[in-house]
Amino acid sequence: MLSDIIRRHLDFHATPNAMAAMEVDYPSGTSTGRHSHPRGQLLYAIEGVMIVRSDAGSWVVPPNRAAWLIAGVEHEVGMYGAVKIRTVFIDPATAPQLPDTSCVIEVSPLLRELIVAAVRIPVDYRQDSRDGRLMRLLLDELRTSDELPLHLPVPRDARLRTICEALTNDPGNSCTAAQWARQVGVAAKTVHRLFAAETGMTFAHWRKQARLLAALQRIASGERIIDVALDCGYASQSAFSAMFRRHFAVPPSAFYR
Repeated sequence: MLSDIIRRHLDFHATPNAMAAMEVDYPSGTSTGRHSHPRGQLLYAIEGVMIVRSDAGSWVVPPNRAAWLIAGVEHEVGMYGAVKIRTVFIDPATAPQLPDTSCVIEVSPLLRELIVAAVRIPVDYRQDSRDGRLMRLLLDELRTSDELPLHLPVPRDARLRTICEALTNDPGNSCTAAQWARQVGVAAKTVHRLFAAETGMTFAHWRKQARLLAALQRIASGERIIDVALDCGYASQSAFSAMFRRHFAVPPSAFYR
């Protein structure tokens, strides 16, 4: 199945048009494996949740959000729940003003409908046609989309990687930066300095982000919210729900509807 999908991708990169869209569905638990594209990729799922992983870190992509992946970035996509992907490949040379780093963006109702409509457009559409105008409107709407803080950067430093991998595997871990520093054999101030330099976040912010992304992934897999909250280090379900509302303006029970 995956080899067939990879062969299909080639047609969408070979077109002389700057943009081309395709659809593909995956069962829960599927992974695409590591790969890259010569074009930028707008990766959107009308159902299900995607976890995109690269050397730069990982992104959680729930419904009503999309991943923007810059051309050439090696990545892998994991599927949580049955995932129905609608993706748009964009030649970066002909589409300025798009993000120059991979990120997660908000998908407005208009952008959603444009993406869904784009997959029905043949790759050899004429620029002066209704299809060409729809694609240009999609690009305009994409340029105005807000970036979202759903990225968990991965540090290069081996000592920080040890800490980050442990927190990713056990997001409820409550060890302080000083305790982690002793475990990896450095001073606490070194841990704080390295987190700021390599991730752009404080230790506390990185851990909060790791907990949030772990929670999103587990909720998408159908786990009970109270179990997710406690396992991810929150004192109660109400504390977790309050944090969730601050980030997404909806309770966790409504997030994937």
